[in-house]
Amino acid sequence: MILTSLVGLSILMLIVSIIGLGWFISQIPEDYFIHEKRQSDNWKKYSPETRIVIIVAKNILGVTMLISGLLLLILPGQGVLTMIIGLLLIDYPGKFKLEQKIIAIPSIFKTLNWFRAKSNKSNLQHPFKKY
Repeated sequence: MILTSLVGLSILMLIVSIIGLGWFISQIPEDYFIHEKRQSDNWKKYSPETRIVIIVAKNILGVTMLISGLLLLILPGQGVLTMIIGLLLIDYPGKFKLEQKIIAIPSIFKTLNWFRAKSNKSNLQHPFKKY
């Protein structure tokens, strides 16, 4: 029973990762990574209560994906990808600098821009190149 549940969770996380990945990447503003600090989000249009609900929900989803990714390392599925998505959803100190370092890896940068091209979005600007 447990093994069946874990296999089902693995398949579900694979589907969510594949569908969600393209959408998440297409939503990143092209100049998101080039600033020294994270730019303010569009939080002003939400009430304080709504902001709290969104942040808590995002962090719960991130922790869930991180734990699922750890499970998927031993089960069939996209464990590393799921963990990366989880880490990007969770709020923690130094997150933006970590994102910039990850995005600066040439193969990752190229892959993200490939996803963006498939969504008819302009390429991301490289975080360490001066424009």
